[in-house]
Amino acid sequence: IHGGAGSLSKESLSLEADSLYRNGLSEALNKGIEMLQNDAPGLDVVVEVIKLMESNPIFNAGRGSVLNNLGQVEMDASIMDGSTLDAGAVASLQHIVHPIEAARLVMDSSKHVLLSSSPAEEFCLAYQLDSASNDYFLTDKALRALKRSQENSKKFGTVGVVVRDGKGHISAGTSTGGMTNKRYGRIGDAPIIGAGTYANDATCGVSCTGHGEMFIRLSVAHELSAILEHTDLTIQEAIDIIIDKKLPSIEGKGGLIAIDRNGKIAFGFNTRSMLRAFATPSHSAIEIY
Repeated sequence: IHGGAGSLSKESLSLEADSLYRNGLSEALNKGIEMLQNDAPGLDVVVEVIKLMESNPIFNAGRGSVLNNLGQVEMDASIMDGSTLDAGAVASLQHIVHPIEAARLVMDSSKHVLLSSSPAEEFCLAYQLDSASNDYFLTDKALRALKRSQENSKKFGTVGVVVRDGKGHISAGTSTGGMTNKRYGRIGDAPIIGAGTYANDATCGVSCTGHGEMFIRLSVAHELSAILEHTDLTIQEAIDIIIDKKLPSIEGKGGLIAIDRNGKIAFGFNTRSMLRAFATPSHSAIEIY
């Protein structure tokens, strides 16, 4: 799982904030572990773990989403099933409490992959997904971040989950509030299948975080899958090419988490930090820097 790449540093992060991030990652990770131990399908794990993170205002997704330059949330999410290549995504939601549920609904209950804005919300409400007024999403943290961004600071942030379940199926999902102070209507990589999210049982599952425009231009999530499909590189070697060479070539910043078809976990980032945690049958860890 990841909680976004950005500019956090040991020097700038208070002990209280460090604890909040680690506790949030731990809660989400333990939820996923418990579900997998009970033989839950990977897609269900992706949804439920991301829902926990969307409910935690420490993360830039759902309740904790950052604000656009009108002071409103515009949330994006996507999900993909590596066993079928089915996918669903939503963009520019302003009232749906759990955008990842909306993405799953698009995948399972429509003929489309991506729905956006108020028509997407009408679709979600027809299936009785939880909604709230925009005030629900206006946290003090988001308002402070908007003010800082309008004073020229930058912040990235997204949440994502990649799972290889007990049947060997790979699933991936991503949810975000986007970039603080973004122009209203801007959509990043998180809801774009192949850019911010990708899953294929034959190769890997990927969830990305960072400067979305650059991830879209490089189709980063699918690029990782393609490298594994057409070369003999390991998943970590493939990630290193993307993070250390391809992204810097267009001044892209961010990171990604991934699992290959054999269950190998790997990640990479070229920012100061990337909130992340992982679990295998024998080991688990939570890392920030």
